[in-house]
Amino acid sequence: MEGPLTRLAEHLLAIPELVALMIGAAFVVYVVVILVPFLRRKPQPTADPSALSWHFLVPCRDEEAVVGETVDYLRATFPEVHVWVVDDDSDDATPLIVRDRAEGDPLVHLVSRHRPNARLGKGDALNAGYRALDAWLAADVDRNRQIVIVLDADGRPAPNLLRVCAGPTAFGDPGVGAVQVEVRMGNRDDPTPVPGGGRLRNAVGRALVRVQDLEFRTAISAIQLSRRFTRSVGMGGNGQLTRLSALDAVAELPGRPWGGSLLEDFELGIHVLMAGYRNEYTADTWVDQEGLYSFRRFVAQRTRWGQGTMQCMKYLPRLWSSPHIGALGALELFYYLIQPWLQLTGTVIYPIPLILLGIEIADPTSEVRRVFLDGGWHLLAYGFGLAIIPFAVWGPVYWRRCEPSIGLRRAMGVGMAYWLYMFLFYVTSWRAAYRIVRGRNGWDKTRRNSEGMEGVVARRA
Repeated sequence: MEGPLTRLAEHLLAIPELVALMIGAAFVVYVVVILVPFLRRKPQPTADPSALSWHFLVPCRDEEAVVGETVDYLRATFPEVHVWVVDDDSDDATPLIVRDRAEGDPLVHLVSRHRPNARLGKGDALNAGYRALDAWLAADVDRNRQIVIVLDADGRPAPNLLRVCAGPTAFGDPGVGAVQVEVRMGNRDDPTPVPGGGRLRNAVGRALVRVQDLEFRTAISAIQLSRRFTRSVGMGGNGQLTRLSALDAVAELPGRPWGGSLLEDFELGIHVLMAGYRNEYTADTWVDQEGLYSFRRFVAQRTRWGQGTMQCMKYLPRLWSSPHIGALGALELFYYLIQPWLQLTGTVIYPIPLILLGIEIADPTSEVRRVFLDGGWHLLAYGFGLAIIPFAVWGPVYWRRCEPSIGLRRAMGVGMAYWLYMFLFYVTSWRAAYRIVRGRNGWDKTRRNSEGMEGVVARRA
């Protein structure tokens, strides 16, 4: 006979099940909401980029493997654009490679930093580049017309970058303060991403790079396109374009528009919004970057991103009270910023219903066991389907809208791989929380693929 305590325990145990159901249902709705504008997207108009002045800003720390080719590509593809390379006191030949190019080209600029005032994070290096550009420009220059393009040392912008970003829905609109472009993995078709690594290792490496390409070109792109309607577009660390006047407006300290968060790109986007500008996103142009084939490097990179997101939670009160950010925009930003915390919660909440079900099924006298064996297992399968489909659906979308050459069958496999890939974020969220608890806030630089597999990151913290 059941007593009050037994019934109370049952009700308490039902709470995690209800929470898991609510989180899952909310996520399914969210995926549908962002998928619709992504599938209905139309190309945006372009414009002559000569009405604006453009500056690539490339922060570098031990980038000898890629920086020379990047500078050469930028100068050949965008001959009228200045290239500002910020060397963050590299221990390798990075400054020598850039200096060699700067000596024969007035549009290539080397900004040198030295310890102890260097190696303090990407945001700090970008601030140094901002100050160098500010000092170089004439005092009477129109700073609304100066566009700063943040690019990783391995970045390869599409040739149409400037035409698209000069368009009337981008910097052709004086109310736009920043534009983020689509990010692609330049090595997504590399058959041997792990040289000398063997067939299995290369197969796993290819899958990891491909899933990163899917993530950025479908799910993340869809999120950003939906943010155009909520006016809460976020900035990324590669392919981020900002008006110089907007950087001036958001600098909380003189010469420092970028803050100290480990997610300095997203942090900048928040500040631009709170300053009264609008952020925009376009998938009509893009920047290629290097996809990581190493799980260790990937986890290190995403731990830094997750920790940076957690750090940006401090801006929530200002986001809600800002007169420049509407209720929908604030709500969307709130949802994004709590993602790592939801993943921490989910790690604890999601297994509970399965554990309780397993206990009931193992009990020969349980009514749940009888119902399950009599066909109730279909409900469990249905639940798993709801958990998988919001991620796996991006595989066919990726094939249809981005990479038709891979075929539908392979696309479905990539979609399932994306579902499995998302479990890595539970790991990175816990690692990020652990770093916060330990007070480890240093910026970790992820090694390039061409630097070999030894070690994961060059650590400062």
